[in-house]
Amino acid sequence: MKVLAMMASPRIKGNSDILLDEAIKGAQTAGAVVEKIVLDKLRITPCKEIYHCLKDGTCPLRDDMTGIYDKILATDAIIIATPIFFYTVSAQLMAFISRCQAFWSRKYVLKNLDIPLKRGGFICVGATKGIRLFEGPKLTMKYFFQAINAEYKEELLIRGVDKKGEINDHPEYLTAAYELGKKLVS
Repeated sequence: MKVLAMMASPRIKGNSDILLDEAIKGAQTAGAVVEKIVLDKLRITPCKEIYHCLKDGTCPLRDDMTGIYDKILATDAIIIATPIFFYTVSAQLMAFISRCQAFWSRKYVLKNLDIPLKRGGFICVGATKGIRLFEGPKLTMKYFFQAINAEYKEELLIRGVDKKGEINDHPEYLTAAYELGKKLVS
């Protein structure tokens, strides 16, 4: 099984990154081959609403996203890890998701169902403890996963963790991330 692990935080070795690495270990333990992509290190222009994707399901913008489309098609599972910024996912992740409009167009406009079914996992960390903290991000991920033909299978949503590396003080969350990766590919 192939897994794409998307790290969507600008903070390398931060809480989202640490949790994603644990999920990767869990997936690898279950026999998966995992490729980790750090979105902040890539140049991904947000969608420009050119509507080219409505014609043939491809995006005409040429940047680092170009190489990711085939990886999404070839993967069996995708894990996204992001921090919360203003009750939503990171800007890096939103740029990536907006460029997946090409998959949405293939599936819903062109009725081209050549996008293989895959599984989706979501890891999200927020500093506050707001009751509605994850409502927006979960909806975003639900519709993103639908567009790329992934079943939203697993999630790990953590409140009240902010300082870089603070997640290491919560071994139960590290274990939960490991189990998420393992369950996603089992």
